[in-house]
Amino acid sequence: MTKKTPVAVFDAKPYDREFFEAANARYGFDLHFLPPRLNRETVRLADGFPAVCVFVNDVLDAPVIEALQRGGVQIVALRCAGHNHVDLAAAWGRLRVVRVPAYSPHAVAEHAAALILTLNRKTHRAYYRTRDANFSLQGLMGFDLYGRTAGIVGTGRIGRVLAGILRGFGVRVLAHDPSPDEAAARAIGFEYAGLDDLYRQSDILSLHCPLTPETRHMIRAETIERMKNGVMLINTGRGKLIKTVDLIRGLKSRKIGAAGLDVYEEEEEYFFEDFSAGGIDDDVLARLMTFPNVLITAHQAFFTRQALEAIADTTLENLRRFFDGEALQNEVCARCGN
Repeated sequence: MTKKTPVAVFDAKPYDREFFEAANARYGFDLHFLPPRLNRETVRLADGFPAVCVFVNDVLDAPVIEALQRGGVQIVALRCAGHNHVDLAAAWGRLRVVRVPAYSPHAVAEHAAALILTLNRKTHRAYYRTRDANFSLQGLMGFDLYGRTAGIVGTGRIGRVLAGILRGFGVRVLAHDPSPDEAAARAIGFEYAGLDDLYRQSDILSLHCPLTPETRHMIRAETIERMKNGVMLINTGRGKLIKTVDLIRGLKSRKIGAAGLDVYEEEEEYFFEDFSAGGIDDDVLARLMTFPNVLITAHQAFFTRQALEAIADTTLENLRRFFDGEALQNEVCARCGN
């Protein structure tokens, strides 16, 4: 049944087309690549499609989901792991929702490590300095990672890979997770601790947990105050894990020594798009970008060839299973949210 089944792919970039078309040679869907993001204004574009494929900044609130159902959509395929942009309660009984639970944990973990190394040794600043024929080392001093302590919040696939990378540098790794994996801790060489211990002991704190009501703004003024002076904060997870205005206050007071952010809590307005000609209107993001000790990347941690191949293949396999009447392995439970 998959042959020539039409699928509307929203927020499609050239790289989405490249990797989905390559993977689709094995599936035979009729893929329609639509540049606009899915939201209340664009949902009519999905009329007549039995399936839509969406990304992290598409909006699937109750009105959009109801409109998708009226237009004939039966299944929403998320080409991402997170699903906090989907109103799962509204989807219950209307649409099936599938996701890509894992594509390349190495891609995200390695990007987190790159942020750590870049911020520590200030290679981003050195690059521009030497291009201006300025070979001074003033202001570029870093520290040895060896012997330092890193705290990792969330020891799923990504957190565990990062722990292994940091252990390779001789870093002591503390971790926190509501469901500890003691076998992984022993194999990799990290130890579990409470959040307060992570905040108190970590020279580097890296976030790899999902966004839930409990973790939303887990990094805020109150928790920043409990951290080590000069802590380096890394976030390749979800933007809303950090209350950005409190992060800015921490940077201004120098409680936070550096921040590497691949996500931002209001990123859907800007990330993945080009605003170089007109600038941005978000005063908080603009202020964050003025700090020399802040490195922002535009949600690119996942962006490797291997990850994009896995995303395309898993997404299309999810759709194949649905239209062939097979059990769905990666369905998001609208009742439980998992």
